[in-house]
Amino acid sequence: MTTTYRKKLIEVALPLEAINREAAREKSIRHGHPSTLHLWWARRPLAACRAVLFGQLVDDPSAWPERFPTEEAQDRERQRLHRLIERMVPWEASRDENILNEARWEIARSVAWSLGEEPPAKTSPRAVLDFLQTKAPPIYDPFCGGGSIPLEAQRLGLRAYGSDLNPVAVLISKSLVEIPPKFAGRPPVNPKSRTELVRGGSWNGKGAQGLAEDVRYYGQWMRDEAFRRIGHLYPSVTLPDGKTATVIAWLWARTVASPNPAARGAHVPLASTFMISTRANNTAWVEIVKDATALDGWHFELHMGSPSSAEYEVAKRGTKLARGANFVCALTGTPITPDYVKAEGTAGRMGARLIAIVAEGRNGRVFVAPPRDKSGLPPLPDIGWEPRLELLRNSRYMTPTVFGFTHVSDLFLKRQLIALSTLCDLVEEVRAVIAKDISNLAPGHEQTAGAQQGAAYEEAVALYLALAVSRQANRSSSLCFWDMEGLNIQQVFARQAYSMTWDFAEGNPFSSSTGNFLGQLEYLTNVIANLPSDVVAANISFGPAQHLNYATPYVFCTDPPYYDNVPYSDISDFFYVWIRRAANRLWPDLFKTALTPKSDELVAFPDRHANQATADQYFMDGMLATMRRIALASMDGYPVSVFYAFKQSEEIENLYYSAGWSTFLQSMIEAGFLIDGTWPVRTELVGNLKKKKNALASSVVLVCRHRQNLSNLTSRTDFVRLLRSELPPALSLLQKGNTAPVDMAQASIGPGMAIFSRHTKILEANDSAMTVRTALQLINSALDDYLSEQETEYEPHTRFAISLFEQFGFEPAPFGQAQVLATARAVGVDRVVQAGLLEARGGTVRLLTRSELPSDWRPENDRTLTIWECTHHLIRTLLDGGGELAAADLLRPLGAKAEPARDLAYRLYGICERKKRAEDAIAYNALVVAWPELQRLAATGTRSAAESLLV
Repeated sequence: MTTTYRKKLIEVALPLEAINREAAREKSIRHGHPSTLHLWWARRPLAACRAVLFGQLVDDPSAWPERFPTEEAQDRERQRLHRLIERMVPWEASRDENILNEARWEIARSVAWSLGEEPPAKTSPRAVLDFLQTKAPPIYDPFCGGGSIPLEAQRLGLRAYGSDLNPVAVLISKSLVEIPPKFAGRPPVNPKSRTELVRGGSWNGKGAQGLAEDVRYYGQWMRDEAFRRIGHLYPSVTLPDGKTATVIAWLWARTVASPNPAARGAHVPLASTFMISTRANNTAWVEIVKDATALDGWHFELHMGSPSSAEYEVAKRGTKLARGANFVCALTGTPITPDYVKAEGTAGRMGARLIAIVAEGRNGRVFVAPPRDKSGLPPLPDIGWEPRLELLRNSRYMTPTVFGFTHVSDLFLKRQLIALSTLCDLVEEVRAVIAKDISNLAPGHEQTAGAQQGAAYEEAVALYLALAVSRQANRSSSLCFWDMEGLNIQQVFARQAYSMTWDFAEGNPFSSSTGNFLGQLEYLTNVIANLPSDVVAANISFGPAQHLNYATPYVFCTDPPYYDNVPYSDISDFFYVWIRRAANRLWPDLFKTALTPKSDELVAFPDRHANQATADQYFMDGMLATMRRIALASMDGYPVSVFYAFKQSEEIENLYYSAGWSTFLQSMIEAGFLIDGTWPVRTELVGNLKKKKNALASSVVLVCRHRQNLSNLTSRTDFVRLLRSELPPALSLLQKGNTAPVDMAQASIGPGMAIFSRHTKILEANDSAMTVRTALQLINSALDDYLSEQETEYEPHTRFAISLFEQFGFEPAPFGQAQVLATARAVGVDRVVQAGLLEARGGTVRLLTRSELPSDWRPENDRTLTIWECTHHLIRTLLDGGGELAAADLLRPLGAKAEPARDLAYRLYGICERKKRAEDAIAYNALVVAWPELQRLAATGTRSAAESLLV
């Protein structure tokens, strides 16, 4: 098929390793990262979104043969664009206007050239932005979730649109991309900042920093007002030295009545551990002491210092007997079974007992033993309001419901409910305070907000404060646990589910330590202050993707839900109830239902259908309808990119053969797409090849085109012929783009599926239609053939070594078999030994490992220089010698043998993958990953001593 569009960079090659490295690193970045505005699950990394959008909009050099007429010129230009992506994807670059302006100009250049124009001057960033806003295509994400894709589209200067069925997702996305630009550059309106402005002159803040200042100020007002009303419910604690201290956390253990009648109904703790702190210089733990005068006949005794081995083992296991709800009665030694715990919980007879109190000491955390009765805990008033709304009964994602925690309010202690509802009420009250402060603006500050804009500004600040309360809920639930090493309160959602906690932490929202309200507010304001400035507002709407009607063409980039991997609506109800309480009057259209909408959610949960098969069909029908709408509304000339998130269960063997993967590919083809790119995106840092292979991708980016013209039916034979003729050039470009060997099989699916999906049907010998799974197997076979055929470029010594390696690796081989292989390659075993690849001893031969190669080897001194030696000496030097600089010193004089040496690493990696030789495969993958840096160092570094002598 002859294409009528210009290929984009993402359809040819990407610097995948650099993108994946930064996507994984991004998970460790917290301060100011947009993900810390508010929790959302399964977010795609900003680095990956930025790179994908750039690749979707920037033309590949091969699309402009009149400007880049030779393959060499195209390679140089492609590498230049790859280097820009490598500089663009680190988190630090997200706020580097110089790098962002470069990226925006590259997009503008491609757009301008397609219009027959020239882009604005590179030196005029404002003109480039204006050009992009008027002439570049708009971006749309119909599953915008946490807002990563619209945010990165906006950061690149593009018009960004998004929508989602979930109100929590809609508000998070609005808070990231729609609201901040509306108030960019405006000074704050709060009295404190206004006084400082009067003293200091004009406002110099950038972007939404003024908005962030107001959110911080009015959040402090809310905290202070809440403390005035309910601060007495959070009393200080008396330390052993008689002084008082602010409590950071109250640590609790759930209790049930002992199943042993001898205990006479006494409640005993269900504790996974009795350790309070495992820090070497501040270790603390508790033990149960029988005490006839205490509540239930026992009390907790606090210990400090270094426990003995026996004490540590006892404290470490608490009253746990095994995984799950298996405990032991601390009074009688009777086992407490899961069924008993469930029965007590569902009957409403589960309680809680204070284990210890953590306070703010002068030099760090201080631990205090709990009172032996209920003294020290203040009486609590009636709860004015609570979210008494029923949770989904699903033991897979909603474990607490199994134990009687069946409503949202059951996940919170009474004091937590009082605190959160008080903060929610104050969100509405703070609007009046903001309105009053705006009306009192001094002359000269009217530009901060007019009458109509003032109301919008009040709503904006109130929305962020509502999200801050929602963040506080994530640190104010009885599902929060205590981190014994970090000595802090951990959030509810350690995973994408409600997990049952037996010993939990209740924080103090008014402390200055972990879990306090101002700390949650600071996370949020740091994000607002650092969001993209000098861009126009995006537009985020509310609605189900399968029913959307697009009024205009868009470039689509999206991350849809995958089957039953994340129960978005069910777990987001945890946040929705508090945001709805706080912001219902701000966004009434988003809060028409008591819990998040579920009937139109595209997930495959049997709880909402007759069975799993019906749920699966609902998902596939809805996704097919969504993708058909996207195909019809996608802008001509631009591909669609879809992040396909894999389930853990699919990361067991060859990822590209999984049933879910092939089914999803099939549905995309049925929706009218031609698939021509598949890029594995990893977001997990992994330490060995086995893990790296089994978790090959957190997601795969599908690159698709709306299929306009279909060729006639074709046969399996013709499909294989087309693979053999069309796939090698695409694979060569992937190698030149430095796609890592570990990603090569997945990346090769794209160009292979482009051949498959451009036909209406490919017929097997029995006239049945070829399945996607069969096509994937044939593509993988064609990849193996391509890598094998590259052997023809190698001299006989290397070809022999490859054959020997395939059969024996670096283990000894019988001399006779080696001789047969050598004869087939027209080389003698003795010549291979003389060349330094092999040792022959005692009737066996063995390839030398890299550690056995001479450390003083230089290519210019080798009389029989082989590709095998070049590859393995480069790996030896890179991994075991002087690192990248020394390896580059070896690479420099290789000349024409350099690329074949890299290509050999691909070939040997493929052999190792099939033969399950993980350690060797890691080395070959490492060489390819390091190759661009080795090339750079080889081109710019100093000459080696040996080379200097040759000059």
